[in-house]
Amino acid sequence: MQQFLLENTNAYRQWRARKLRNYPARTEQLIVDIQNPCQLTQEEKDSLLQMCEKTNLAIYRTRRDDVQDKNIVTALARQLGLIHMDANFCADRDRISSIQALPKGPGSSYIPYTNKPLNWHTDGYYNQDTQRIRAFLMHCVRPAKSGGENTYLDPEILYILLRDHDPEHIEALMDPEVMTIPPNPENSERPDLETTGPVFLIDGPTQTLYTRYTARTRNIQWKDSQACARARSTLLDILDDNPYQFSHRLQSGEGVICNNVLHNRIMFSDKPRSNRLLYRARFYERVARPDLANDMRHTDDVVAE
Repeated sequence: MQQFLLENTNAYRQWRARKLRNYPARTEQLIVDIQNPCQLTQEEKDSLLQMCEKTNLAIYRTRRDDVQDKNIVTALARQLGLIHMDANFCADRDRISSIQALPKGPGSSYIPYTNKPLNWHTDGYYNQDTQRIRAFLMHCVRPAKSGGENTYLDPEILYILLRDHDPEHIEALMDPEVMTIPPNPENSERPDLETTGPVFLIDGPTQTLYTRYTARTRNIQWKDSQACARARSTLLDILDDNPYQFSHRLQSGEGVICNNVLHNRIMFSDKPRSNRLLYRARFYERVARPDLANDMRHTDDVVAE
């Protein structure tokens, strides 16, 4: 992953050219149709893996009738190398979170469990290094009556756009003390736990670019420096307007599987007695085909324009 070090300009330029060559231009290019998510064909599996290798994101669409079966989440994930799930305190006992608007209970004070809009973030940005969320899967059981659309951005694309604008932005956001998440007394798992770290880092176990970020402003402490302020401002401008974002409103039986890309969600409204329901699982592994891991040489023609 030498291309992510600022001193390696040539390696970065070569990687950048490969990354952007034949990069998908439309959300429809990310969609992979699968017959049975619990038993992928080799062609379906390869399509999902190759798409994640190119864009860190794939959208699947299945025609199964029993879309409420939670086994879909674990079975599909396991076939793509995702085994170890993160257990957050709002998750169900099986470590899968049922994402829906809750009128009361422990999760009802957290934005994901309301119908309010969700700002840009990566999952688990508050986790410790030993619990890095490297991938997640979102499976739609029921869409909202209206709204609830997500927008996604590949973190490697964000890195490119920031570095092209000014390499000093990358330097500022790789500072190990740039972003701090203070303790959360409402969270029984981390009432006294503070998390400090960079936005961009090279993940040792996978030798890939790892990104931890949130655009929220409440209870986030950013390093007090001009370089950090400039980098954050440019980052927000990029998130507000760039040609590489993918927007999609998940329908029943559809889902997203990704290497923890940046994402947001617009506000939604529910149907009476038929609320929006998505299953979410977070994993400590990445989606990566063993023979392609850490190697972009064979991904240039994954998506033909």
